[in-house]
Amino acid sequence: MNPKPPMRKAERAIPEDETRKLLEGCEYGTLSMTAPDGSPHAVPMSFVCLDNTIYFHCAMEGYKISCLNANPEVCFSAVGKTETLPAKFSTRFESVIVYGTARECAGDEKQKALEALIRKYSFGFLAGGLAYIARAAGKTRVYGIAIETITGKARRT
Repeated sequence: MNPKPPMRKAERAIPEDETRKLLEGCEYGTLSMTAPDGSPHAVPMSFVCLDNTIYFHCAMEGYKISCLNANPEVCFSAVGKTETLPAKFSTRFESVIVYGTARECAGDEKQKALEALIRKYSFGFLAGGLAYIARAAGKTRVYGIAIETITGKARRT
């Protein structure tokens, strides 16, 4: 994995523990990958964080899987709260960037990730979500991104 690029405005860096909490609270993120032909490819997606890993689910085949098979090194970004500041020509924001390596998950790890996704996005429907997982797990892939580096940045004033 290539080292992370330096943060230009280092005074906006947020501590790692706060960055991890921010990531866990973000609703969606963007997975950036390298396509088989070497071109960039990014996909917005739902996700969940568990045990220093970002998990997401997808179909059994598709372009995203082709990209991950060609190069599993990825960058994942997520944005928390934002507020435009028109009079200042700026924005309040909080964001996270993660670098890591994606891999397909199976067995108990896959089940744990799918259940965590249900708890995050369909909290009041756990029983129905578990039934849905039982029906659809065989038609769903789950990938985990091991967090190798994580940085957070915010402008809050």
